[in-house]
Amino acid sequence: MSNSENKVASYAIIGFGKIGRALARAFARNGIEVSIATTRDPESFVSDAAAIGPEIIPVTLAEAVKADVIFLAVHFESHPDVAKALPNWQGKTIVDVTNAYGVPPEKMEGLPSARFVAQAFAGGKLVKGFNHLVAAILEQDPSVHGGRRVVFLASDDDGAAAEIATLAENLGFAPVKLGGLSEGGLLVQAHGNTWGKLIFQDLIKFKS
Repeated sequence: MSNSENKVASYAIIGFGKIGRALARAFARNGIEVSIATTRDPESFVSDAAAIGPEIIPVTLAEAVKADVIFLAVHFESHPDVAKALPNWQGKTIVDVTNAYGVPPEKMEGLPSARFVAQAFAGGKLVKGFNHLVAAILEQDPSVHGGRRVVFLASDDDGAAAEIATLAENLGFAPVKLGGLSEGGLLVQAHGNTWGKLIFQDLIKFKS
């Protein structure tokens, strides 16, 4: 990937429920093209995608995983099915937008949820992010009273975190990095029947 610095990254959102649509609206609002996929035939949600904007491109799951950056906006339990779409996720950045609320910790081998998800995407770089806000807030214009709505990011890969922070800024948000998945990731995860301390915190960042 010697020419990776010169090419524009491609984006995909897997999942087109409330969160997937909220993310799609953020891309459309800023004129950034993004592919959308579910386990269904893309024809089944063409009209819904068109209603959001021409930047929203319905594709198959096999097409979506060709993107450089993939937003995982499915139910937590569905992430292994998405992971099977590629034998290796080398060169891909996965943004984990899932919430494992109600999933017993023992089912995640005692790991933070994002680290458990990362295991499924062998070779890929995982960033936990965009998951702490409910869809009704996430889909709003993040420019609020002269400030920008905060999105939290956690990753064990500094390069991937920086890449998604830049994308978040391009989407109008104010990214705040929380550190690694086992530290910052705990603040923005659901575990069993508990929520991390930063879940649902709708914060606005103003220029100092």
